[in-house]
Amino acid sequence: MTGSDVHAPARDAELAPGTFEASDPDVAALVTAARAGDEAALTGLVAAHLPLVYGIVGRALNGHADVDDLVQETMVRVIRGLPDLREPDRFRSWLVSITYRQVQLHLRGQARTRSREQETDVDLPDPGGDLAERTVAELILSEQRRELAEATGWLDDDDRRLLRWWWREAIGELTRAELADALSVSPKHAAVRLGRMRTRLDESRLIVRALHASPRCPDLAALVRGWDGSAGPLWRKRLSRHGRGCPRCGAHRQVLLAPERLLPGMTTFPVAAGLVAGGPAVPAAVSFWAMIQGFFANKVVAGATVATVAAGGIGYAVLQAPDPVRVPAGPTVVAQPPPSTAPPTASPAARPAAPVTGAEIHVAPNGSDTGTGSADRPYATLGRAVAVVRPGQTIMLHGGTHRLTEPVVMTTSGTAQRRITISNYRDERAVVDASRVPDGQWAITQRASYWTVRGLEIKNAPGHAYVCVSCRHSVFSRLSVHDNGGIGLLLRDRGTVGNQVLDSDFHANHDTSDAGGTADGLAFKYGSGTGNLVRGCRMYHNSADGLDLSQFTDPVTVDRSWAFGNGIDRWDTPGFTEGGGNGFKLGGGDPAPEVRHRVTQSAAWENAGYGFTEASNRGALSISNSTAFRNGKAGFAFVHSVSVLRHNLALANRDETWLGEAVDDEDNSWNQRDWATTTLRSGEPDVAEGPRQADGSLPESTFLLNRRDPTMGADMR
Repeated sequence: MTGSDVHAPARDAELAPGTFEASDPDVAALVTAARAGDEAALTGLVAAHLPLVYGIVGRALNGHADVDDLVQETMVRVIRGLPDLREPDRFRSWLVSITYRQVQLHLRGQARTRSREQETDVDLPDPGGDLAERTVAELILSEQRRELAEATGWLDDDDRRLLRWWWREAIGELTRAELADALSVSPKHAAVRLGRMRTRLDESRLIVRALHASPRCPDLAALVRGWDGSAGPLWRKRLSRHGRGCPRCGAHRQVLLAPERLLPGMTTFPVAAGLVAGGPAVPAAVSFWAMIQGFFANKVVAGATVATVAAGGIGYAVLQAPDPVRVPAGPTVVAQPPPSTAPPTASPAARPAAPVTGAEIHVAPNGSDTGTGSADRPYATLGRAVAVVRPGQTIMLHGGTHRLTEPVVMTTSGTAQRRITISNYRDERAVVDASRVPDGQWAITQRASYWTVRGLEIKNAPGHAYVCVSCRHSVFSRLSVHDNGGIGLLLRDRGTVGNQVLDSDFHANHDTSDAGGTADGLAFKYGSGTGNLVRGCRMYHNSADGLDLSQFTDPVTVDRSWAFGNGIDRWDTPGFTEGGGNGFKLGGGDPAPEVRHRVTQSAAWENAGYGFTEASNRGALSISNSTAFRNGKAGFAFVHSVSVLRHNLALANRDETWLGEAVDDEDNSWNQRDWATTTLRSGEPDVAEGPRQADGSLPESTFLLNRRDPTMGADMR
């Protein structure tokens, strides 16, 4: 943001992108040429007005998934009806009328099944009637949305990230619990941080409005005399202090609408490179249908005002009124991209001379992102590799430490026949150090399916290390994920289907922001999907739980996995929580879903909490041939569920079991007499907690095996 952009007067002579007067002769000329068969003219006509249609439809449908389909139907109807348009200079009003009519038909057709749309403007006004009143109302909203976007320039990076998350909560994409989880804090702490951010945002909005006021407050004008226009924290404090003490500037606060009222008319979208640079978003030379596909792929829904607020092409799009209203363009401010965004597009200088065509893409700490990704000219960053990988290829990380300086996001999916693999190179130790990733962001995010991730060590992320969002049929094998400030590996959201976590260690993950209560070793949370498997894994020495299945609504199978030493403060964490530390947490949430998770041949020992717990999951869980030993609470805690427990062993826990009347428990150690620690062949876990075998499998150990009945408890061999 430049100084002139901060307090320059409104540039009424400029039209925002995509805004045209109804009598614009250029539009009339495009219409005439398009009707004569000029494909380039048709492309230009649609490219110029597609954001307008997106704005009307997006606002009316309140961001519903049907927006894309309805926009496409509308544009097809417009193109087919173009020959019948008698007055080419009235194209815009004709387009708006068709769009509103399509929205009305859509909403009326969905009224019986879409309760959410009952709260929207189903009876939209005719664009020809009461136009002035609607225009004034929209102008007020549009101006305050522009001011809100500009106000983000006065926030620091952390507050902008918080705003992004709160925005998603405000429009219903996240619950407060999910928002807190994304920030790696407790819901209570999240509320405190969001409150502080909201206060600074309100102060910033007041600053923007006062600076744009005409005439400007004389005292404010004197205060900013000699100011270079930079929107830094020092000047935010000075201007905020003035706003609090000045009746004239403070009066602006009374007309500011709550941000919640402005957010439904705004959205986030990937800004096309040409738009960021000030050029056309779509080249005129592309074919019409290719242009349509590009718009739908990029979700460019800006109406009139665009303020780019994140480096790498993330913007706030203000959905402008469909009327020919002139508004000033918004400023550009820079912030770090949030965890959920795609990785920034590499600059032209960083692109290889030719795309990678081989089966392997190589990444080495001493490589260069201007290389080709070959073994001789490897890339330097994992982010570059995942940006160019294609189905059937393998990303090979050579030995050494790969230091992330920004989040890595995987968005390209493989197929069942052509999986994408990321692996260490041969037997070399590939370490991904995420310590430089900004706080509050996930180090690695996978938003793709049919991936195999194996042989990597991932450590030191300030927050969650690896988050797999709605992933399908992915395999995570022989990983060591440790010493991160959040969950080691988190699989979440709907559509988490058929994934396997195999022969991996998740350990020493710990957080200080939530007093140790967030950092689980491995988790399936806040989602759904069948066919997920955990096998041969160890979750240990994490500050929270070993395995956490909170609010995951479909069964997860856990086989031959161990959880130990969780929930113990090994880092002198202030106010360390004592509520977690379970070995296997098989539910949770308020309310907790009823799910039939299945656990076999697994062991939990020396956890601060329970060994195995339903965590308020009232479903019919199945726990068999598993062992709980020396846990700080009950070995098996199943009080509210209708679980089935068979052939399990519980010894030396504070309480062997906490079981409800509905639990079906037979042929377990507590159903029999004379079980004691003396029946164990070994009570020392040194080998079990030591190195894995050469093939990545769990170490061979006699720990927790018993001399009395080999079918009782976990077979640690």
